[in-house]
Amino acid sequence: MDASEKCIVFEALLCLVVLVLVTNCSASVSVSEALAKKELTVEEDDQNSLHTYIVFAEKPNGVSVQSGDLSSWYESFLPAATTTNAVGSNKHPRLVHEYQNVVIGFAAKLSGEEVKEMEKKKGFVSARKQRVFSLQTTHSPSFLGLNQNLGLWKESKLGNGVIVGLLDTGISPDHPSFSDEGVPPPPAKWKGSCEFTGAVCNNKLIGAKNFATQSPGELPFDEEGHGTHTSSTAAGNFVKGANVFGNAKGTAVGMAPYAHLAIYKVCGSLGCSESDILAALDAAVGDGVDVLSLSLGGGSAPFYADSIAIGAFAATQKGIFVSCSAGNEGPDYGTLSNEAPWILTVGASTIDRKIKAVAQLGNGQLFEGESLFQPKDFTSTLLPLVYPGANGNQSLAFCAPGALKDFDVQGKVVVCDRGGDIGRIAKGQEVKSAGGAAMILTNQKPDGYSTLADAHVLPATHVSYVAGLQIKSYYETSSAPPTATILFKGTVIGDSTAPAITSFSSRGPNLASNGILKPDIVGPGVSILAAWPFSVDNSTTSKATFNIISGTSMSCPHLSGIAALLKSSHPDWSPAAIKSAIMTTADTVNLGGRPLVDEKASPADIFATGAGHVNPSKANHPGLIYDLQPEDYIPYLCGLNYTDQQVSTIVQTSVKCSDVTIIPEGQLNYPSFSLLLGSESQTFTRTVTNVGEASSTYTVEIFAPEYTGISVNPGTITFTEVNQKAQYTIEIIPQSGAGTSGKDFSQGYVKWVSDKYSVRSQISVIYV
Repeated sequence: MDASEKCIVFEALLCLVVLVLVTNCSASVSVSEALAKKELTVEEDDQNSLHTYIVFAEKPNGVSVQSGDLSSWYESFLPAATTTNAVGSNKHPRLVHEYQNVVIGFAAKLSGEEVKEMEKKKGFVSARKQRVFSLQTTHSPSFLGLNQNLGLWKESKLGNGVIVGLLDTGISPDHPSFSDEGVPPPPAKWKGSCEFTGAVCNNKLIGAKNFATQSPGELPFDEEGHGTHTSSTAAGNFVKGANVFGNAKGTAVGMAPYAHLAIYKVCGSLGCSESDILAALDAAVGDGVDVLSLSLGGGSAPFYADSIAIGAFAATQKGIFVSCSAGNEGPDYGTLSNEAPWILTVGASTIDRKIKAVAQLGNGQLFEGESLFQPKDFTSTLLPLVYPGANGNQSLAFCAPGALKDFDVQGKVVVCDRGGDIGRIAKGQEVKSAGGAAMILTNQKPDGYSTLADAHVLPATHVSYVAGLQIKSYYETSSAPPTATILFKGTVIGDSTAPAITSFSSRGPNLASNGILKPDIVGPGVSILAAWPFSVDNSTTSKATFNIISGTSMSCPHLSGIAALLKSSHPDWSPAAIKSAIMTTADTVNLGGRPLVDEKASPADIFATGAGHVNPSKANHPGLIYDLQPEDYIPYLCGLNYTDQQVSTIVQTSVKCSDVTIIPEGQLNYPSFSLLLGSESQTFTRTVTNVGEASSTYTVEIFAPEYTGISVNPGTITFTEVNQKAQYTIEIIPQSGAGTSGKDFSQGYVKWVSDKYSVRSQISVIYV
């Protein structure tokens, strides 16, 4: 897995430096190893140096959360000011952020010794050093079955009246994707503001604020491109004639084109600071958003130590739906971010569009690949082929910066291996700088058949691992001087293996809570066209500029926009109801009617797919839902063996677990099942709510995971009215071979079927 994929911000021709360095991954970690490997660690520092800490405090008696007295309360914890406040500011110089909507607390610059002194003060709850998180379309609406004047788009009025809040790198407000043509004024509940001057904000872009402490005092403009891309994916308006390098031509539009956008800038070139994220969540909840979209994450952490989880819980308490990216650390197991059950955790899959570039060898072999850059004047004449890494030199194999300066690639087609913490586009830049004519980028084994269409700086194609082996074999064994060229085929639609799970999409199991299956869902995240702040080929002065990039950062806003559509269509549905509708109606087969596959072209397992691939039209009419209220999570959190203080930090109210009827993780009324199964049977209860036809009967269908038996009681449920609830129990029984067969895990499902609806709940079983 290479670095440009994991940083997600593929800055087209300029993506030569990644935002966050990441290590190379290989699919070598088993499920059992993943469960055992990961604990949150905090780096030890000099106790006298200053770092940003997030501090949680008790709510003082008699103080209004909205009053200035809260500021005085926070400052009472801080050391005496030793530097001058900013001109015109009464704010303590150490104070970074004050929170009032999602938590009672603040962020401040403190030393370890100062935190120890603070712990002695009445009202102090806890403090921890902030983490820095990383950032993790013309065709995808139609691929997902969204069409004007039909189905969900018609029934939801294109997301009319719903406010989508995005935490990202900011936005390019004058892009035509953020035109308010056809968009009504925001609802009266909106309390947010726009920091842009003039008439930049409108009925589409109703709010924009900068919380990024790495760019204090600046307007929330997008310098990276990531935020503009994700915003337009979620709720961009219709823009005709969209394309990149003349490819993927069509009308660009987001999932909820008539929804409103509120932008909260929390990220920049240095990443996304946790205290800034919490401040933006605090503001968004107060502003009145309906959906929150966060294409960022920091890996697995206990929920009480994860600001996204804490802020998202407060949002859920206000009826706000929260969608987050699963992460780009796949294909290893146990690599997820954003694992809390009140968050929709979104993995990435392909769409059926490819921008093809074919590698042709001198022996006549052809290997399909992808490239966004498709030069019309590149020669079809065979050129000399060279693989600099043939001698085993890894720097040469990866086409590392500077590696080819003394290697003869002049006028040749150069084979480069993917990976080595070097961006794919950066490899092409090295080839071009050394005089190479073209590049064939070959996958390493973990990435298998997952290829991407990038804006390369020279003629190039990205081919699979298997293709790469054959190309290298030809180079090393050809009796004649090896030759090759690249044939550019342009945009091709109709890949029957789509959607497929891409290699970079992070995998479960859920390390923070084994009893909750994650990811929840997968959606389009590979080679997605959406708005971009500037032209990637410098060919136009038009503001209608687009780019094609990949990541779970792209799949997350697809689901955020779909949630906005469902919220508009069903304004009375809770966040849990919307999540249930999305999960229980998900597709588990591809366009060809076969099971979803992964980067190896093998059936994708449950820790890659979660419930499956989103089907928006079916989600609008799920039949049954598994609902949850915020207070339902408290017995679950106590069941995680969290302390009273840790649970109270999450739910922001005093909790004594000794007074709570604690439940095991798997007992939460979640739309899927996940369990560690030993020699004893396990029984769970679920409650379903009828949101389909008033008079209806559902019968259970069971596909038991291998080495288990399943009993469901009752086997038939009959409803006589809408919103009627019914309960069932499911017993999962270990059978011969469970835990001794050499398999780490297995999967299955239970499905409630009526004349009109099919409601599937996936089951993962890890043998212990």
